[in-house]
Amino acid sequence: MEQTRTPASDLSLMDAFIVSTICFGLFIATSTQAMLAGYPDAEFSDASNIYGILTELVLAVCALLYLRARRFDLRPLYPRPDWIGALQGAAIYVVAVALALLATGPLVADDGSAPMVAFSFEGVSLTSTVAFAIVNGTFEEVFLLGVLVRGLKGHGVLFAAGLSLLVRLLYHTYQGPVGAVSVLAFGLVLTAFYVRTGRLWPVVFAHILGDIVPVVLSQG
Repeated sequence: MEQTRTPASDLSLMDAFIVSTICFGLFIATSTQAMLAGYPDAEFSDASNIYGILTELVLAVCALLYLRARRFDLRPLYPRPDWIGALQGAAIYVVAVALALLATGPLVADDGSAPMVAFSFEGVSLTSTVAFAIVNGTFEEVFLLGVLVRGLKGHGVLFAAGLSLLVRLLYHTYQGPVGAVSVLAFGLVLTAFYVRTGRLWPVVFAHILGDIVPVVLSQG
């Protein structure tokens, strides 16, 4: 009698590398290019949001197909929205922003300026912003936390969390040194919550807020 294989929750280092390359390799390459070009200003538009949505959806499908072929348990990767989790996510967002401000504070000059990449959201609609935030927040946290952190726990929680944070940092280097510090601080809070609870929805919601709030504030 043939035995069925139970989906696994562990990833090999090679599997983690392949999934990271599928999901974030393109973004790491473009961030590296921006870094070598001297950190040009980042301009966002409805077209760039749509491009980002389509790109991440294609990459997500490719990564999920690979993980399914490797018998990785996909069931915990689907966030389950609820109001309590949304409130937790809002609290996580506030804490993450506070830590990011605290971490980047020493890098701010006496006149209040900081060596940061300028972000332009001129003409970006709220509809495309929200759509991109939902897809991007889900995409990043599902694969950074739901796959890398959960899948690599067998190698040690600190190793799993550290590798996830490193990948997060690498594809955000286009934001410049101050932006990278801010991203690292923000990601640290989200990662700590996930490691403690194993819940994806609150951190996904926190990330969604992180993509929406700066756009709304800049246009307000």
